[in-house]
Amino acid sequence: MADDHHIHETMPPSIYADGTYGVRHPTWHAEHAAWKAAQIARMLARHAMAPRTICEVGCGAGDVLCELQTSHLTDAECWGFDISPQAIEICRLKATPTRHYALGDPSAVLGRPFDLVLALDVVEHVEDCFEFLRRIRPLGTRTLLHVPLDLSILGLVTRLPERVRASVGHLHYFTKDTCLAMVAECGFTIVDHAYTASAVEAPNSAWRTRLARTPRSLAFGLHQDGAARLLGGYSLLVLAEPGGAGRQP
Repeated sequence: MADDHHIHETMPPSIYADGTYGVRHPTWHAEHAAWKAAQIARMLARHAMAPRTICEVGCGAGDVLCELQTSHLTDAECWGFDISPQAIEICRLKATPTRHYALGDPSAVLGRPFDLVLALDVVEHVEDCFEFLRRIRPLGTRTLLHVPLDLSILGLVTRLPERVRASVGHLHYFTKDTCLAMVAECGFTIVDHAYTASAVEAPNSAWRTRLARTPRSLAFGLHQDGAARLLGGYSLLVLAEPGGAGRQP
């Protein structure tokens, strides 16, 4: 690949590589995989994209790639990478001749960019998220990011940033505008973006989330940006490609 740096060097190893995260979240959020794959497929369909090679950076237990290959992109060859040895051990049970998993860095796998690079709910976990995005930028012809929008008025009142920091290790918190600005500043051209109703549609057993589903859906139908800023519960799916002006580090 074009960039031979280890793109995960900026990810804090304390909970991902030492097994702590897997103990706290033994499913590695596999229950969300089908929903995430459907969001990806919808965005790809909007742009008539049928990638033949896909790389997922921070693949966890590998279930999103399984869902994509099984239900949406049956002809694609997929590679998943993670810094957690425990997650990759789970992944290897799901490997096939066209679905590969490995520990660490994807930069040495292909001598050309992947058709599509995925980083789903990863950026918010990385200490230096700007450097992370700059490092994955050359890996794909196009990149698809999924980023939770933890900053909302309701989220601040209910201390959501503190809660997701403690429970799932979020280090950064975004609105739609700050997320898009970050992606552009890292040298990407933004092709498209869309909200995903992560707290409304995705499986979630937290009572706060269930209680807010109806008002979030109603508000979103009236004004998407306003609903996301006021009540939260949404993530942003961003389709981008290398070539933006960026901002020098």
